[in-house]
Amino acid sequence: MSDHLPVLLVVVPLIAAPIAALIRSVRLSWLIACGASWWALYAAWGLLSRVRGGEVISYALGGWPAPYGIEYRVDAVNAWVILIVAAIASVATPYAYQSVRREVESDRVSLFYSAWILCLTGLLGISVTGDVFNVFVFLEISSLSAYALISLGQDRRALTSAYQYLIMGSIGATFIVIGIGLMYIMTGTLNMMDLSERLPAVMDTRAIPVAFAFLTVGFSLKLALFPLHLWLPNAYTFAPSAVTAFIAATATKVAVYMMLRFFFTVFGAAFAFDVMQVDLILLPLALVAILSTSLVAIHQQNVKRLLAYSSVAQIGYMILGVSLASVAGLTAGLLHLFNHALMKGALFMAMGCVMYRVGSVRIDAMAGLGKKMPWTMAAFVVGGLSIIGVPLTVGFISKWYLVQAALAAGLWWVAALVMVGSLMAVIYIWRVVEVAYLSPAPDGDGVAEAPLAMLIPLWVLVAANVYFGVNAGLTTEVATRAAEILMGVTS
Repeated sequence: MSDHLPVLLVVVPLIAAPIAALIRSVRLSWLIACGASWWALYAAWGLLSRVRGGEVISYALGGWPAPYGIEYRVDAVNAWVILIVAAIASVATPYAYQSVRREVESDRVSLFYSAWILCLTGLLGISVTGDVFNVFVFLEISSLSAYALISLGQDRRALTSAYQYLIMGSIGATFIVIGIGLMYIMTGTLNMMDLSERLPAVMDTRAIPVAFAFLTVGFSLKLALFPLHLWLPNAYTFAPSAVTAFIAATATKVAVYMMLRFFFTVFGAAFAFDVMQVDLILLPLALVAILSTSLVAIHQQNVKRLLAYSSVAQIGYMILGVSLASVAGLTAGLLHLFNHALMKGALFMAMGCVMYRVGSVRIDAMAGLGKKMPWTMAAFVVGGLSIIGVPLTVGFISKWYLVQAALAAGLWWVAALVMVGSLMAVIYIWRVVEVAYLSPAPDGDGVAEAPLAMLIPLWVLVAANVYFGVNAGLTTEVATRAAEILMGVTS
């Protein structure tokens, strides 16, 4: 069975999704979602274990060899992303049971889990495929299911948020498919590796730079790079809590992976950064994202919206690493893919616990929660310390590598701005901590700690924030190996 893990990674959840929709039982549909996510984690770890040593897995669907048939191709780069998606899903799905019962109408819960599994399927498919048109197909699967999941939020503004996301997501997908179409017209192939061999012969034509530009804009929309991030704050704020935790920790990471794969594998770093000079666009946009959206986060009263703007800033850190176009910079960016998934997943799960007990995630509603919900707020504090980049957390590891990469490139002012962004994170995290621990709680509100079924997954992510902050050997090893593959460095 291990030989078929690349395709089973996608097929098993794809089959599970309609089954979850047909079974009207809340518990059974949730168990199917859990089974699909745990299977994905097993398959992801099996694939990563095989490629850590440098092996590249090529799986031909239907027995048709590449480039004539569809190829699933796994190396250290996408195995890393697959593990991130599967790990978050395997923790977020158990967490969702109690949260979804409170926030989603009971007659829609089985459909909710069907869309949840489809979103997972799409994200895994994007990460594993070696065919550029399949990237678009799986992108639509994950996006359409994400729109549905967001629209199920309690607040009526969830519908308008999902609609706004749909419009901007559709524009992004259109840009991506136009770019893919232009490359196909010029080369006659859709296989990524075959494209990388055929594109150099047609690089001097007008079509390829235009295709590159369309793809860059499309990916920027999907990963919410400033200023194309306008769909993200509302989507994260009004979606059900479990959905916010899952999408915030996975969807934008997969979009960053798509950008990396096209820039470095399909087009090549020389074309992307020397000819098209995309770093001259990405570097300033990343820095503006870090500073401006951190400033906006400071002034938010809704903590989910605060964390949403923080996510745009954190995406800025990832793109900043990419824009340096070096092994050190890519290592920092890939590390932050994993580390941000852990920290932001934990923070949004903590807010889901608050929503479950308090019914609001506004800062003024959290007065005294440090005493009434000690485990939940302690988890928020650890996640907040990680966002800031305090030593012994994963956030410190990311920013340490990013600062080193900036200094190695001679960009000391970039390193300084990274530190300024961390100081701004102190302010918006402290606003929540101050109210929770230093403000008196209202009498007789009856608020108690969140259910154990929500606390256990939350603290799994909190523990991971600390463990991989203290022992970063595995994460740095895989991220460095993935960066070397993208940059074409042989070891």
